[in-house]
Amino acid sequence: MERVLITGAAGFLGSHLCDKFINEGFQVIGMDNFITGDKKNISHLLSNPHFQFIEHDVTEFVKIDGPLDYILHFASPASPIDYLKIPIQTLKVGSLGTHNLLGLAKAKNARILIASTSEVYGDPLVHPQNEEYYGNVNTIGPRGVYDEAKRFQESITMAYHRFHGVETRIVRIFNTYGPRMRLNDGRVIPAFMGQALRGEDLTVFGDGSQTRSFCYVSDEVDGIYKLLFSNYSYPVNIGNPHEITIKDFAEEIINLTGTNQKVIYKDLPKDDPMQRQPDISLAKKLLNWEPKINRQEGMLKTYNYFKELTEEELYKSEHKDFSKHIKK
Repeated sequence: MERVLITGAAGFLGSHLCDKFINEGFQVIGMDNFITGDKKNISHLLSNPHFQFIEHDVTEFVKIDGPLDYILHFASPASPIDYLKIPIQTLKVGSLGTHNLLGLAKAKNARILIASTSEVYGDPLVHPQNEEYYGNVNTIGPRGVYDEAKRFQESITMAYHRFHGVETRIVRIFNTYGPRMRLNDGRVIPAFMGQALRGEDLTVFGDGSQTRSFCYVSDEVDGIYKLLFSNYSYPVNIGNPHEITIKDFAEEIINLTGTNQKVIYKDLPKDDPMQRQPDISLAKKLLNWEPKINRQEGMLKTYNYFKELTEEELYKSEHKDFSKHIKK
């Protein structure tokens, strides 16, 4: 059996990738330090003989015994609430963590896929965003810790590809949603779902004219899987190109949940992008990939998942405690 290391394995997307590779017949090594991940996301895999879990921070040296065929680097805070609370850890996992894993890929002669993001485009001046666009990023703004960590991650990955001949793949992930998202992670879908389930008004930042494009997790995972086994080393957008304004999306959530909350408006956070829509022409051409799950179907599945949460989970503190991960 081929062996794959998946970092960030206890996270939302990482845990679904573990499922995918197990189902495809791989021996999966999951790695996470639980800074934002949750052990319950992989609890169903812990007794599987084809799954091994290692609790480890990838910003420290990464050692894997035996052969290794593939590495998927998905360890990183991915929500503004998280990376604004742990900015240094966010920068370190994108830089030191990526460096460690690229070194491991070189040593093991393994192919590595790194998880980049649509945030490399910043607040884009090109719409929709294609892979040739270099972005409009505020390097010293509050979101810069995430944006620049991912941009550096892409740069060092290409350096290892060109200088050391490491087989590399880069996926630029756009907004993804589905079961196992943290209800309190601050992103718009769990935020709206949580507010609706608690009977609270839905909070829209700015005037709601900013747009997002939401991709259901099974489609995202399928695109990532196909990219790993392609022959393309440069970044590829994987996301859903169907765009919607946040204001209209809030109304969709109210209709979906059957609640009668109103929408309230607050100030837009600094450097929050006004437009997000992937140009997926390259993914269609290279991978024969495009999303299959429409937003109505995906949102219903996601809402049903959140409805099953306990009352304690629904009302617990907004912020995760990061204190044990922060070095004094």
